[in-house]
Amino acid sequence: MDRIRIRGGNRLTGRLPISGSKNAALPLMATALLTDEPVTLTGVPRLADIRTMSALLGQHGVEIVDRSVQEPDEDRLGAVLELAAPKILSTTAPYDIVRKMRASVLVLGPLLARCGKAEVSLPGGCAIGTRPVDLHISGLEAMGAEVSIDQGYIHASVPAGRLKGARVVFPKVSVGATENLLMAAALADGETVLVNAAREPEIVDLGLCLQAMGARIEGLGTDTIHVQGVDRLSAARHPVIPDRIETGTYAMAAAIAGGDVLLQGARIDTLQAMVDILRRAGIAVTEEPDGFRVACAPGSVKGVDAMTEPYPGFPTDLQAQFMALMCTASGASMITETIFENRFMHVPELMRMGADITVHQSSVLVRGVESLTGAQVMATDLRASVSLVLAGLMARGETIVNRVYHLDRGYEELERKLSACGADIERIADDE
Repeated sequence: MDRIRIRGGNRLTGRLPISGSKNAALPLMATALLTDEPVTLTGVPRLADIRTMSALLGQHGVEIVDRSVQEPDEDRLGAVLELAAPKILSTTAPYDIVRKMRASVLVLGPLLARCGKAEVSLPGGCAIGTRPVDLHISGLEAMGAEVSIDQGYIHASVPAGRLKGARVVFPKVSVGATENLLMAAALADGETVLVNAAREPEIVDLGLCLQAMGARIEGLGTDTIHVQGVDRLSAARHPVIPDRIETGTYAMAAAIAGGDVLLQGARIDTLQAMVDILRRAGIAVTEEPDGFRVACAPGSVKGVDAMTEPYPGFPTDLQAQFMALMCTASGASMITETIFENRFMHVPELMRMGADITVHQSSVLVRGVESLTGAQVMATDLRASVSLVLAGLMARGETIVNRVYHLDRGYEELERKLSACGADIERIADDE
């Protein structure tokens, strides 16, 4: 199993390109199930989760061709994927694939909308707490689906043959449920209204792609989305938005290393809550024509508090990275996690490196220390993994991060991007 070695103490300077968003690309790929015409996505990140979704869609009958060789784009990372599903070969999403990635459940709505039936294994993914699919199920039931769970599979069918528009009020904000129902509603009879819908930029990106395919959607970016179902969707070409979580991760890397980095292609408008917190911590964040710049003098970061919230609040997917940043800040910081109940698994590993952290239920108190010390640490989930890499950037000595397959799920060319800006980081293969 590969490991990553970091020797800390180097400043980060230069330009760091931001890849397309993993969390946007996965539901965008699922839109191919809604039409018999090709959907072409540009800027798709080359990640393990993308390969998993490709395998899942392939067994459903989606033909996927990487057009990157024929359509090189020097200004963007990632692949140009053409996805075409002229015929659905299977409406079953099997356990062996779905267990690898929670986003696999996003095929449920599209399969029901197009085929009137679906069997989808209950999903897996990172071990960061329960993330039930009950909101997906109750929403589809409101649209006329009959759903049961048996032997680890969601069994769904539409007795009427076609989903019906409905008013769905989410009891709590759910990105995945909003995405699933948004796709299903695009081919439903009549109007669907999603109330208390997620507002994330990835939801907006999905809606824009569906609109390009012919869907009739209003209210994207608000908590109430109206969808007028259409008879069919057609071909479209759509660019994947820049990854705001990758952007936030590298912004904090620059601050941790006392660096000056231009995050090329990043969109500051999708990360305003994070930007506000970084500025309060004494970090300079400046918008530029092709992204935004993060600059910080060594030792100048101040401890500030943060609370994770649904968008447009501070993202839960940046909580672990922010905690790493606060480990050597002057003063103390209180970090409160309100989205997932088990997302502090990186705390023991940061403490192995010398961090002073106290956990109390859903909050942690981080008291800044003068420095961290390199150590052997273990990755537990995707964002925890990268928080340990960030900690290694500032630690004295050598840090080895184990189980980095988590990182490969969500960060494209992480070692190359960081080393190009001055980090001493390398991947150690199994046989070394």
